[in-house]
Amino acid sequence: MNLKNDIKFKYMTPEEIIISVDRLTRFKDPAEKYIRVFKDIISGHLLLPSIKKNQIETLNPANLKEYVEIIINKSLENFGFELNNNFVINQKIYEYENSIFEISDEINCLIDNKINYFAIIELLKEDLPFNLKWLKTLQSDKSGVELREKYVLIYPVEKVVLTEGITEEILLPKFAKILDCDFGKKGIYVISAGGKNQVVKYFYKYSQILKIPIFVLLDNDAQFNQNQITPKLRANDYVHILDSGEFEDLFPEKLIKKALNHQLANISIIDSDILNQNIPMTKRLEEIFRTRGLHEFKKSEFAQSVKQLSLTKEDLSDEIHQVIAEIVQKKSLSC
Repeated sequence: MNLKNDIKFKYMTPEEIIISVDRLTRFKDPAEKYIRVFKDIISGHLLLPSIKKNQIETLNPANLKEYVEIIINKSLENFGFELNNNFVINQKIYEYENSIFEISDEINCLIDNKINYFAIIELLKEDLPFNLKWLKTLQSDKSGVELREKYVLIYPVEKVVLTEGITEEILLPKFAKILDCDFGKKGIYVISAGGKNQVVKYFYKYSQILKIPIFVLLDNDAQFNQNQITPKLRANDYVHILDSGEFEDLFPEKLIKKALNHQLANISIIDSDILNQNIPMTKRLEEIFRTRGLHEFKKSEFAQSVKQLSLTKEDLSDEIHQVIAEIVQKKSLSC
């Protein structure tokens, strides 16, 4: 069925197209992102036929895809782009999504589209997120791995690291780079789940839809959660339980002091006394912030302070070395 003669729509703006393509190329379950983005485009721009939001659910994938192709491509033509029948980028995206996700025929129908990515790439400016930088490289004849290593793109993703907190998400790539392994070059993607129970939920979901390995990093108090994950581990998945409490407890005192000096400027004798207490590191840091009369201690802000430091391998604890080595070795990558 050809819908071109029966459709009226409102043109998308360049910004709307970029936002939509950004959402489509993120590391996310295709079954979620394609349906949501395509439905948002239709509900926001299709005028005729008049389709209510709840009716979009009833569209078959082929019609859903064709409406979106028409709206995006005609909008691009409206900006003055000449469209062609070169769908090499579309094919690369299709192959990439299928290389890392288990995808149904219905969703593959949406991914196998004729959206004119070559024109969209011309809309992209500088300072792009990794997924859009990766999209731009799909114009090249070079391999995805070669381009990823050259431009430090993370994409194509080859391994997922699931962590409990934001500190790990911010600092694992930093620490890995210090240890001569750049996650961005090796396609190692770190995701903070937001707590040990959420890690279990994320793992259950990803282990069902991902073809690539998952490395799970849990705090020392998460043995119960490890027991929940273990029965669902696949051959290439792995769980590491920290020996030293939370991730922040892996930080040597000299690293903590460097970060505090960076964030607070000069540590008092009282602060040093607090640092020597036999309590979790986050509790010690909360006490330092409280006694200084500062705002509430926030893990994400502290992690960003650590990230900005000039560090060496000697600033990292043995267990940090071990965790990074396991993330790499379980993937059989050499750094």
